[in-house]
Amino acid sequence: EFGIDYIEGGWPGSNPKDDEFFVRAQELQLQTSKIVAFGSTHRAESQPADDFFLQKLIAAKADITCIFGKSWDLHVEQALRISADTNLKMISGSIAHLLEATGKPVFYDAEHFFDGFRSDPGYALATLQVAVDAGASRVILCDTNGGVMPHDLAHAVREVRKEIPGIKLGIHVHNDGGLGVANTLRAIEEGVIQVHGTINGIGERCGNVDLTSVLGNLELKLGYQCLPEGSLKNLTNLSRRVWEYLGIQGPTGQPFVGPSAFAHKGGTHVNAVQKVAHSFEHVTPATVGNRQRILVSELSGQSNVLMKAEELGLPVEKGSPEALAILQNLKDLEEQGYEFEAAEASFELLIRKHLKTYTPLFELKEYHCTFRRDGERDYQTCSATVKLVIDGVEEYRVAEGDGPVNALDAALRKALRPAYPYIDEMELEDYKVRIVDSHMGTAAKTRVLILSSDHQSNWGTVGVSYNIIEASWRALVDSVEYFLAKKRE
Repeated sequence: EFGIDYIEGGWPGSNPKDDEFFVRAQELQLQTSKIVAFGSTHRAESQPADDFFLQKLIAAKADITCIFGKSWDLHVEQALRISADTNLKMISGSIAHLLEATGKPVFYDAEHFFDGFRSDPGYALATLQVAVDAGASRVILCDTNGGVMPHDLAHAVREVRKEIPGIKLGIHVHNDGGLGVANTLRAIEEGVIQVHGTINGIGERCGNVDLTSVLGNLELKLGYQCLPEGSLKNLTNLSRRVWEYLGIQGPTGQPFVGPSAFAHKGGTHVNAVQKVAHSFEHVTPATVGNRQRILVSELSGQSNVLMKAEELGLPVEKGSPEALAILQNLKDLEEQGYEFEAAEASFELLIRKHLKTYTPLFELKEYHCTFRRDGERDYQTCSATVKLVIDGVEEYRVAEGDGPVNALDAALRKALRPAYPYIDEMELEDYKVRIVDSHMGTAAKTRVLILSSDHQSNWGTVGVSYNIIEASWRALVDSVEYFLAKKRE
């Protein structure tokens, strides 16, 4: 849907999951992307027609086959332990056999090319030449160790294009030196026409090059059109969906697509952004589907509060008593250990309370939480009781849960359900605990961050206390109050 040209699905024959992928991929009705099957040259002791993995590549029936071979004499001599000439024959014979058997294009990955070029330029170039002569439609130069410097990479690419005129090159780099994106862009400047990478840079060791950064730079900075018209605005959504599928919280500062990529916290920064957005933003966030965020913290000035309030639809006048009170309250809470960068719902409630636009929907009378373990019967449970007053009616409920927070959440929901039956539309998605002042040991303050969702949006809340149960309760109540208030608007 995004418009990526080629999707490399795995290595047929390496494991059952990859085999299944290529079977199921044949059922896909793809409009833009082509499926690529990945593998290696045939083994030294076999002929192409008899090689198990080459046969699995052919059976995969992918649109493209991509195989790798050795370009570094070190690997030829010490890893494969074969002659240099045998390695060249393996590259040539594998590509020719795949072309004949599939009738479809073959890409060739020159593994460790830049290390090989540094060690023996003539041999490294010879491995590329035999791939071209055998019919490879793309030859991809690989920085497999991720350690090449941009100027060395550029020199090598120039030499390849000079020595093998007309060669169509791709680039495949790892990020072990933190230069994945820089090396990829430099390769493109030197005439490379294809990039091999992954969404979010996920990959071996420090990762492959992050295609989200490559695409953002190519389309917005260097004037290339890599995607169908309008696709780039879906870049952030694509990135976050991939993180979600993997169950990983991606880096907040991931370029272009991270939650903090266009987030501003320092008071002077926010003041400038308020006047001219691009004074602190290298591209317009919406072009990659992201958005500007104004953060609030102990570094905040009045501009942060004003812009954040405006973003939330809660106008506050500059220099007003409310603005000054919110700012002072914010700084006091941050001093106590609160942190609102990931708890915007708690901050919105704080603003509403200062503006007197918030009406409490329930009053807490008391809550109680216990944990009981029976060693003989290997039995344990948490229970919680909550007593609330809602519209003058006292609600007293008891619930059990897997842990204290789960039990408190269940009891609170029971108490709220008669008055607010839609409470079941929200759920807790994440629960995080941080120690604020770890030098205090078990007497340290605890910060609890809760992420909640109603399947249409999500929101974060925060609570801080020396007691982890109390910190959890504060974050939990903020989450519920925020949801109920939004439902009543």
